[in-house]
Amino acid sequence: MWPTLFALGFRRWSAYRTAALAGAFTNCVFGLIRSAVLIAVVGTAGGALAGYDRATAATYVWLGQALIGPVQLFGWNELAQRVRTGDIAIDLARPADPMLTYLAADLGRATFALLPRGLPPLVVGALVTGLALPHTPAPYALGLASVALATALSFACRWLVNLSAFWLLDLRGPMTLYLVVSGVLCGLVVPVHWFPGWLAAIAAATPFPSMMQAPTDVLMGRSGAQTLVVQALWLAGLLGLGRAGFALGTRRLVIQGG
Repeated sequence: MWPTLFALGFRRWSAYRTAALAGAFTNCVFGLIRSAVLIAVVGTAGGALAGYDRATAATYVWLGQALIGPVQLFGWNELAQRVRTGDIAIDLARPADPMLTYLAADLGRATFALLPRGLPPLVVGALVTGLALPHTPAPYALGLASVALATALSFACRWLVNLSAFWLLDLRGPMTLYLVVSGVLCGLVVPVHWFPGWLAAIAAATPFPSMMQAPTDVLMGRSGAQTLVVQALWLAGLLGLGRAGFALGTRRLVIQGG
């Protein structure tokens, strides 16, 4: 069943190829802006900052831009909308765990997004600034696993935010807060390694660095299998919390008309 749901998720999102390419274009434009800013910061710092030089800072940006689509750092409110409309009753009637069902479909979406959303920023980065990537296969194999864990972890976080729809009328407040906090602490703005000590400690106490900083570090060869262990532990904990939160929410759910 799960492979089928994965394939359906892939098929669903592959129908929006033009939208995927438009998203990739946007990622490339912001990649040019971000890489220029980070290269300037490194230059101002004397040519190196927290282990990043000009080439690795630019590579960090382009890998991040390539991962935005597959990992899906931004909003998702499908579960919340189904709670509001009452369509969640259909999910509850199906002989499958709703959370794992949505997770399988989301992994299918991410797999499709790897090429049309992930490849163009890397090509632009290679042409404009160059990419400082490893020359051995191990970081890429570990990196692929890390990206998969980051995608699942991003889903688990978005699932938890959507669960607030069981108690709140409008999801926009929690989702906006989530996007602001996660966007900073995951390393999307600047590498987490550049954070001051107090902010780095806050980030380390959250799952957000495992969604962007971790897979980027693995792909660049800056970290290894221990990073995947941290990601897996966060994923297990958040999926367990998501299952408990969903069960609690359904206990107070009232659907009119049937």
